Amino acid sequence: MNLNDLSFTKDWTLFLDRDGVINRRLPGDYMRNWDEFVFLDLVPDAIQVLGAVFGRIIVVSNQQGVGKGLMTEQELMVIDQKMKIEIGNSGGRIDAAFYCTSLASAGDPDRKPGTGMGLKAKALFPEIDFSRSVMAGDSPSDMEFGKKLGMITVLIDPDGNTSEMADLCFPSLIDFARVVDLPL
Repeated sequence: MNLNDLSFTKDWTLFLDRDGVINRRLPGDYMRNWDEFVFLDLVPDAIQVLGAVFGRIIVVSNQQGVGKGLMTEQELMVIDQKMKIEIGNSGGRIDAAFYCTSLASAGDPDRKPGTGMGLKAKALFPEIDFSRSVMAGDSPSDMEFGKKLGMITVLIDPDGNTSEMADLCFPSLIDFARVVDLPL
């Protein structure tokens, strides 16, 4: 797939994974509080640019640290609120965020690659058309989630890895934003 073949407009929706796309992932560990949250380079700027292109920006994120008892749902919501405030202060926006706090072993349909969070987003915003949506994530479960719903998939991988499930690959969200909209 070539990005030049696509024409993103305000009737498109962008789905974003959180850890590893918006903020630094803690390898082998779980973020437990806002003090551990670190935006990846230029992510607030990228979301501002992407917000001018996409009609909706939705975060969908597995957060089994809650299910493991490493943090509370309230602590997760504090991180979510502060993330949205920081992005808003940079001129960007997140229209909604959905989190699955179940353990991977629970078989929860909301847990990616299950499609539950996408279906909840569509219930909240009925105008979402999955064939006019993009899923940007850093893992195979993100790509599978997007494919199951018929989305274009974008792998965000700073090491330049690719995936057969990804339609497009970029080293960072700002690199994707620069291609979607003219360079910053």
